[in-house]
Amino acid sequence: MRKIFAVMLVPLVFSVLTFTQRNEPQHQEHPEGGMERHIPERGPEPAHTEAPHGAHPEGGHQEGGHPAEENHNFRDQPGHPEAPHVHANGEWIGHGSGRNDPHYHLDHPWEHGHFTAGLGPEHRWRLAGGGPNRFWFGGFYFSVAPYDFGFCNDWLWDSDEIVIYDDPDHPGWYLAYNVRLGTYVHVMFMGA
Repeated sequence: MRKIFAVMLVPLVFSVLTFTQRNEPQHQEHPEGGMERHIPERGPEPAHTEAPHGAHPEGGHQEGGHPAEENHNFRDQPGHPEAPHVHANGEWIGHGSGRNDPHYHLDHPWEHGHFTAGLGPEHRWRLAGGGPNRFWFGGFYFSVAPYDFGFCNDWLWDSDEIVIYDDPDHPGWYLAYNVRLGTYVHVMFMGA
């Protein structure tokens, strides 16, 4: 009788463990600890503030320019990254400077066309090589905004998964969300 009970118990325990693992939340700890990672359901809402219009700040990005000397610190809570990131409630931290932010001004937005292969969380793209100046996946090429270079130092350019979102405030830019880190940067589509 004990053998029959043991034989019946093993599949039951296995089924319970499998069911439990399948139904665990998809949030995971951030590698530096504390922050839950998730893939945002949508990109950010347009900002309600406007950056000053006019001259580019010293060290800021002009088309063909160089990265800013200092980037802001976006660590808004203990355990969150010092980079733009997205909270579990969908709040995009670091994307509030508005349409006239000179760091993301382009004289020729969409110079290389629009990225039409798939935006949003249902389209995960695995990076296949390159670096901030030029990276690619699936035959599509992108470049990180020079002002954001410091926010992607820990990206794995040959393996990280990213999700691309529209940027509602900065014409010519998209937002590339790194699934592993929970951070994002502004990117420009460079063509296929």
